[in-house]
Amino acid sequence: MAKNDTSKNIMIVGVGGQGTLLASRILGNVAIGEGYDVKVSEVHGMSQRGGSVVTYVKYGEKVYSPIIDKGGADIILAFELLEAERSIPFLKKGGKLIVNSQKIDPMPVITGAAEYPADIDKKLSAVADTTVVDALSAAKEAGNIKSVNVVLIGVLAKTTEIPYEKWIEALKTTVPAKFLDVNLKAFDIGYNL
Repeated sequence: MAKNDTSKNIMIVGVGGQGTLLASRILGNVAIGEGYDVKVSEVHGMSQRGGSVVTYVKYGEKVYSPIIDKGGADIILAFELLEAERSIPFLKKGGKLIVNSQKIDPMPVITGAAEYPADIDKKLSAVADTTVVDALSAAKEAGNIKSVNVVLIGVLAKTTEIPYEKWIEALKTTVPAKFLDVNLKAFDIGYNL
């Protein structure tokens, strides 16, 4: 994306404990490193394990608000299938949806009050340009299931014009040193999926 283009609006959705906030920091840092104005906001949700989490990342020549309205997201990066389905109204026409195939049962499913919806991936593909990836298996391959978030950032990175090396720099400045090696491996796996 050239600096004179309009801003890029990216929505990151998931469940508390999946690392959505770290993913938004990595994305924000890579955009800052490219000289963009960046706004990042966790607008709602509960970041404790199990609750829905939504983070907005906007970057461009000048960004005035971190909020993304319905129909305004260029890309939605979804860490879980049901969260992807919930976020569809925010995707702009022609936008891109990147989805982890992982299913995390919400409380109504856990208690038996509801069933996890079937065929969400097929429903998503019918309404949007959708890439579904098994980020959990990729994270296991990288050496830590908690690196699902960075696998997905790798998939996202491949869709941007920001050079690979800039993403690696952002990872090195954002991820704690003791987790850097596994996350660099997770990023590469995602980037090459």
